[in-house]
Amino acid sequence: MSNSPKLSHLAVLEAESIQILRETVAEFANPVMLYSIGKDSQVLLHLARKAFHPAPLPFPLLHVDTTWKFRDMYAFRDRFVAQHGFRLLVHQNRRALAEGMNPFDHTSQKYTHAMKTQALLEALAEHGFDAAFGGARRDEEKSRAKERVFSFRDRHGQWEPRRQRPELWNLYNGRVDKGESMRVFPLSNWTELDVWHYVLRERIPVVPLYFAAERPVIDRNGTWLMVDDERMRLRPGERPVMKRVRFRTLGCYPLSGAIESSATTVEAVIDEMVNARQSERQGRLIDHDEEGSMESKKREGYF
Repeated sequence: MSNSPKLSHLAVLEAESIQILRETVAEFANPVMLYSIGKDSQVLLHLARKAFHPAPLPFPLLHVDTTWKFRDMYAFRDRFVAQHGFRLLVHQNRRALAEGMNPFDHTSQKYTHAMKTQALLEALAEHGFDAAFGGARRDEEKSRAKERVFSFRDRHGQWEPRRQRPELWNLYNGRVDKGESMRVFPLSNWTELDVWHYVLRERIPVVPLYFAAERPVIDRNGTWLMVDDERMRLRPGERPVMKRVRFRTLGCYPLSGAIESSATTVEAVIDEMVNARQSERQGRLIDHDEEGSMESKKREGYF
């Protein structure tokens, strides 16, 4: 019988993620880490710092900025990046912005394609990145469950589920030809609860919007939307009310639903998660454009 100490569940996940980060850096010439400012990005960034400590990160961060994130997210991003001296690239689809693209006058499908998918593909091509780390987890949404850890993208940055490569145990195939690339997901095997337990264990800072507070919201078709700035367009009869809410997932504020909650600490969030009966992304309106919409977005190059 082995006398080796048994690793905890979180220690196993951490070791696997660090191995994936190191292997990607060893195999690819020009990797980048996608940074959405959410809790998964914070965990992924924390793991990357551990993987390459004491050296600085061997790749930059890339924030695909729609210009419609919550103000708290921008403030957190700028403060956190400056504190740690990370190299941050911010990319916006300037042409779409100049044409007036916004989440009110356009469907969430068209808006997401222009401001996220096209913007991401532009940024990856502009800098010549051949691998992009993402914080996606397989438990988030059914199309993400189809992703490999090393997820192949063709010369147009598009994903074809039937062309994915087999991954046996922890053997990853990172071979790409010129112009092709890989999306790499070191958190594939984590769950939402794992992420919060790790945030607690490692004391990882996250955007305050994850914790309950009194915030101005409107009820739109059964979803609590936060009125984050003067750009929020109210429909006839809508009046903001103060509710104690928090967010399980963060995106563009006109498209991100809040939940009523009293969880003001990481411990309280974990307690809430244990008893949750709704999916993490039930408040993300972009996931509900049509049946299978997330898989369609991913095929076009979405994160």
